[in-house]
Amino acid sequence: MAKKRVRTSKIVKTDYLKPLPAKGWAIVGGVILLIAGLVWWNDRTDENQWEFVSKFGIKLPLRYPIHGIDVSHHNAKINWDKLKNAGSDKVDIGFVYIKATEGATHLDRQFQRNWSEAKRVGMKRGAYHFYNPRVMSNRQVDNFIGQVHLEPGDLPPVLDLETDARKPSEIIVKGVRNWLVLIERHYGVKPIIYVNEHFYKKYIAGNFDDYPLWLAGYSRSDIKDLATDAHVLFWQHSEKGWADGIKGFVDYNVFLHDEGEWEGLGE
Repeated sequence: MAKKRVRTSKIVKTDYLKPLPAKGWAIVGGVILLIAGLVWWNDRTDENQWEFVSKFGIKLPLRYPIHGIDVSHHNAKINWDKLKNAGSDKVDIGFVYIKATEGATHLDRQFQRNWSEAKRVGMKRGAYHFYNPRVMSNRQVDNFIGQVHLEPGDLPPVLDLETDARKPSEIIVKGVRNWLVLIERHYGVKPIIYVNEHFYKKYIAGNFDDYPLWLAGYSRSDIKDLATDAHVLFWQHSEKGWADGIKGFVDYNVFLHDEGEWEGLGE
């Protein structure tokens, strides 16, 4: 067979790495300094010590020692043995608030099971009522009292206010006040109000400043500037966390005070 002629090509050397001019080096240096400054500023202002905890799939403010979750039938059937041991090497789930009732007649279909299971595995528990402004507050009080029997060590009852049902502000404030007064009279402990930022400013600030608060604020890295004149106990900082024993997302909360105050909270 005849040999094929092999074509060769010349390699042209090109100088791709040209030295940067002084202006280019100045820009690079400026970018480096900017990044370093941002890192320094973030570390300096991160008083809450946010850190990603892979076990829970979110960042947690590790400045605070007490962390917890809240659950309802939306979290389906919970494996409480797994949940009890769902902590990481840096943080544990120290409490759980459980939805009990809503309006005048509704009982959360997982409440009785969740309430008894939390006690069985030894998790600090509390119960909350979803307030319906369309329903007489007295009837909502009866609904909650009829289902929730607090024991020593349980957390204070919570009124969850996150719908206005297009009712006038004065009607909502009057009904909420009646619920709070009657619940405190029955259980002998001041209940907590749960609200988001908008409802806090619209209904709570100036009307219920003597009640402890549980505030929801997901886009914040700090919440101390929101209610400077109120006693904020809990901060719900995420609705996208994970926990062993629970399918899907779960809300994460943090207790904003020291362990001494935590021990004295509740029944």
